[in-house]
Amino acid sequence: MSSKNPGSSTSKRGFASMDEERQREIASEGGRAAHASGHAHQFTSEEARRAGQKGGEAVSANREHMAAIGRKGGEASHGRRGDTKSARSGEKNEEGD
Repeated sequence: MSSKNPGSSTSKRGFASMDEERQREIASEGGRAAHASGHAHQFTSEEARRAGQKGGEAVSANREHMAAIGRKGGEASHGRRGDTKSARSGEKNEEGD
């Protein structure tokens, strides 16, 4: 007889079938064990810099994504700038009267 649920195409066995919290616990134990035994990789500052640079290049290659980021930043800064202008123009009107 199959270990799968009747009518279901997924197994109740294995890492992927566990809930996320249990997966995290097991992965965390593995990470601690690797560090304790000296097998875990620890990035040097140069390796980390290169990895970040590579990721930044990959993201910035997507022009559509970069345009969306720029639009969002522009909307945020222009919104603040607009508030400042209205406050300044109000000051000018009060001084001019």
